[in-house]
Amino acid sequence: MTVRRPTALIADDEPLLRKSLTRLLAEAWPELDIIAQSRNGREAVLQFESLGPDICFLDVHMPGLSGVEAARQIGRRAHLVFVTAYNEYAVQAFEHGALDYLVKPVEAARLADTVARLQERLRAAEPAPDTDALLEQLAARLQKKAAPASLQWIRASVGQALRLIPVEEIDFLRSDEKYTLIAWRGDMGKPGEALLRTPLKELLVQLDATQFVQVHRSVVVNLRAISHVTRGDNETAQIHLKGRSEVLPVSRSYLHVFRQM
Repeated sequence: MTVRRPTALIADDEPLLRKSLTRLLAEAWPELDIIAQSRNGREAVLQFESLGPDICFLDVHMPGLSGVEAARQIGRRAHLVFVTAYNEYAVQAFEHGALDYLVKPVEAARLADTVARLQERLRAAEPAPDTDALLEQLAARLQKKAAPASLQWIRASVGQALRLIPVEEIDFLRSDEKYTLIAWRGDMGKPGEALLRTPLKELLVQLDATQFVQVHRSVVVNLRAISHVTRGDNETAQIHLKGRSEVLPVSRSYLHVFRQM
């Protein structure tokens, strides 16, 4: 009677890491057949649907579809092992015994522990655990980790000096041809202005979205700097700032920002 050999899929966008894990698995578990190697999460899901391996080794960070997202699509149909440089993504799931993980660079001793657990589960014919809730938490954590940190300071030339402007002191930013005008509260609350070569759209994605909002195609305002907003004609509005005479326009496309506040 021929005993069926266990099968596995390895997904990692780094070819050298796929090769390294394949070699380590061959040493730790000679009976395991690596039947597929994937370069990203989407490819991993397609190969899983086609080949149905018993185990999936999934890198957490992959372009397009992440390892966590791929795992959510595979679900309980395979035993899942995350391979990651950031063990905080999988440590909670591992502590609950639902998932296993390997930290890069993968160490032989740690891999041996993972292999032993997988072998025991396969021998006992245990179904893969229900990990939907844990995978949802890990996906949210991954998304938060991937989000860029908000900009804290902006370097701008003011006269002959290079000024380091705290973002929280900025009242508004306005596109000015090839430049961006930054208006902020300087020393003792005194208004100041500076020109920056960085386009407004590049700055906007780096700002805290809970504090800075775009109100016009050429204007971004700090919500904390607003005194009041008045309605205008044709579904427009005007923003009045605390301690400033400038009045900023709100175009029809962005009026919804203040309807929701």
